[in-house]
Amino acid sequence: MAARLDHTRWRPAHTRIATALGIGWMLDAFEVQIIGSVIPGIQSEFGLGADQAVTINVVWFFGIAVGALGFGWLADRVGRKRLFVATLLVYSLAAVASAAAPSYEVFMLFRFITALGVGGEYSAITSAISEFTPARNRGRSNGLVMTFWALGGILSSLVSILVISTFGLTWRYTLLFGVVSAVYGLLARRLVPESPRWLASRGRLAEADAVVVAITGQTSADGYVLPPSGRRGRGALTELWKHHRSKLFFGMALDFSEAAGYYGLFTAMSVFVFSSASGAVPISDAALPWYFLVANVGALAGGVLVAWALDALGRRPSVVISYSGAALSMLGCAAAASTGSRGLVLASFTVAAFFATCAWVSAYPTFSEQFPTHLRATGVGASVGVGRMGAVVGQVLLAEVAVVFSVTSMFVLLAAFWMIGAAAGVTWWVKGNEARGVTLGDLELDRAASTAGV
Repeated sequence: MAARLDHTRWRPAHTRIATALGIGWMLDAFEVQIIGSVIPGIQSEFGLGADQAVTINVVWFFGIAVGALGFGWLADRVGRKRLFVATLLVYSLAAVASAAAPSYEVFMLFRFITALGVGGEYSAITSAISEFTPARNRGRSNGLVMTFWALGGILSSLVSILVISTFGLTWRYTLLFGVVSAVYGLLARRLVPESPRWLASRGRLAEADAVVVAITGQTSADGYVLPPSGRRGRGALTELWKHHRSKLFFGMALDFSEAAGYYGLFTAMSVFVFSSASGAVPISDAALPWYFLVANVGALAGGVLVAWALDALGRRPSVVISYSGAALSMLGCAAAASTGSRGLVLASFTVAAFFATCAWVSAYPTFSEQFPTHLRATGVGASVGVGRMGAVVGQVLLAEVAVVFSVTSMFVLLAAFWMIGAAAGVTWWVKGNEARGVTLGDLELDRAASTAGV
């Protein structure tokens, strides 16, 4: 087994790999969140109403769902590193093409292609980071890599402020930042090795051992020895469904909840609360990036806190407390929006971003480590795919509820989305396992002994 990976102390190689994957995640976040900061400008140039603005997000999340499932399946076949680099290049080049789109239809096409690449990153990064880190640091390191997402949100706000507010340029120039992602994709090939656990799962034991030695500095006379395998020669999704169904449902429920709730929150704020064209508490287009900047500082704080909690308190309490807090914070946003006070809405938005980030950052390390190595990226991809469908459903329902009923009703719906994850967390707390401090090797042995799940 890869005991050297699980029990080694934290080394510079771990820092390099985690930072490289985190920067990739940050660039993904930039691409996702930049639209929230510039969507009023897109609405103005293409003459879009609120429904068409929401459709931009619907197409985006559908693309992420397809990309996560398709590239996740590929990552279990061609490797984490190749998919990490390839998907970076796909979405960065498509983002640059989006900046040059001559019409709304062409813009939507390239946003869909961009989303395909970002969806692939979800599977590649989430799978890879779990497979490199020591057991005692796995929750904290995974959480901190996920927290780079908030840094991407802060970066998107700063770029919007610089490009739009300072230089007076259009939204198109903000999307040209995709060039940076493309350059980084070429550099990342040298920074991130292939996952040794994935190499071993494909029978490439000598290569796996070489990577383990490079990361840990430890050699073994026996080389890299595989644990008992749960592989049965079936298709990945078939095996997941037959032998790891409870884990799959758990991941899908957490991701559906956070995708509908997290993206719903940022859409609600940009389109139905703060938008100068359609918001209940309108602000200027130039001020919008500043509001998103403040909210993302709150998100960063939430991510750092829950990264600590995953190893200090455990996965189960971290998930339940975070999702419950996110649900309650939506009600706070509803109360603040009803006052019409920009300051109160910004404060409630920041608190909501804090708890929302706590929730989804706790989710990914928790459900990804439940899947066996040879199915991990596919399991993550399937969970993310269902989750992005949650985001699509959430976008459509939010728009309908906000228009037909009220902004308050919209936030109550967001709270209900977050409660799905809280309920899944409580169920897992009662019936599932606590993986804090448990090696992936021991989790593999447990699954090999009982592949029926919990």
